[in-house]
Amino acid sequence: MIEPVAVIGGGRMGAGIAQVFAAASCPVSVVDTGRATLRAAHERAARGLRIAADRGDIAEEPDRVLARIQLLPAVSEIPDRCALAIEAVPEHPGVKRDVLIAIEAAAAESCLIASNTSSLSIGGLGAALDRPGRFLGMHFFNPVPTSSLVEIIRGAETRGDTVRRAADWVRLIGKSAIVVRDSPGFASSRLGVLLGLEAIRMLEENVADVASIDRAMELGYRHPMGPLRSTDLVGLDVRLAVADYLTDQLGERFRPPKLLRDMVARGELGRKTGQGFYPWPAGSGGPADR
Repeated sequence: MIEPVAVIGGGRMGAGIAQVFAAASCPVSVVDTGRATLRAAHERAARGLRIAADRGDIAEEPDRVLARIQLLPAVSEIPDRCALAIEAVPEHPGVKRDVLIAIEAAAAESCLIASNTSSLSIGGLGAALDRPGRFLGMHFFNPVPTSSLVEIIRGAETRGDTVRRAADWVRLIGKSAIVVRDSPGFASSRLGVLLGLEAIRMLEENVADVASIDRAMELGYRHPMGPLRSTDLVGLDVRLAVADYLTDQLGERFRPPKLLRDMVARGELGRKTGQGFYPWPAGSGGPADR
C-alpha cells in the first residue's frame, strides 16, 4: 500500500506525521500556506530522520527518505492520486472545517480523509463534508516518530471500510491502532488530560515539586514520562484548550487549574517556547534539569 499521502499543516505534528509515512516509502506532500512553516517542517523532518538513522530505526539514508517529501503552498495542489489526506492544523473547529472542505474539493473520491484532532467531535467536523463516510479521526501522538499509538476515531457517519483502511495505514507505519467511538476527548485525551490537570493542581497546592510528581508516575506506575513533562511536550495552551472543551462537554472535573491559565497567559507554553513546567533549551530533546 505504497500510495501518496498528504499532510495539511506543517507544524511539529504535521512534520512528524510526514516523516513516518516517508520512512514507510510513501510519497508525502506537506501543505501549508506559510513558507517559513514549510521550511521548518522540512528541517524538522530532516532532523528527525537523522536521529532515526542514528538509532537504527530506518535502514535507508535519511536524505533518500527526505526526498519523498514535497512541500506545497495550497491544498488544491495535492496529487490526484493521493490516497490519504490528514489535516494537522491547530485545534480550532472553524480552521479544521475549512481545511477539510478544501481537501474534499481537491482529493479524489477514493481518498481517505482524516483529522488529527485530539478532542474535537469527528461528527461535528464531518458535518461540513459532502461525503462524511470516508472521514474519521487519526489521532497521532507527540513525538510522532517514537510514539507507538494511533487512535482511530469512528464518527456516526464513518463507514466500516474507512476504519479498516485507516488501520491498514497505521500498520504500514509500524504503529498500533485502537478504535474508539466519537465522544469528547476520545480515550487518550480524556484520560491524559484528567491526569495532567490533577498533577497541576498538586503542584498548585504544594503537594510536591515538579520532578517528584512526574517521578511518582514514572517510577511508581511505569509511565514513560510524567504528566507535567507530557504537558510541556503537548503544549500548555493546547492542554488548556482541550480542558476547556471537556469542561463544557463533560463537566467540572475537567475545570483547568488557575496555575495552568496563568502560565499560558505568561506565554510559558512548554517546549515550543522554551519554558513550561521545565526549562527547555533551544534544540534540546529534553528539559534542562532532567
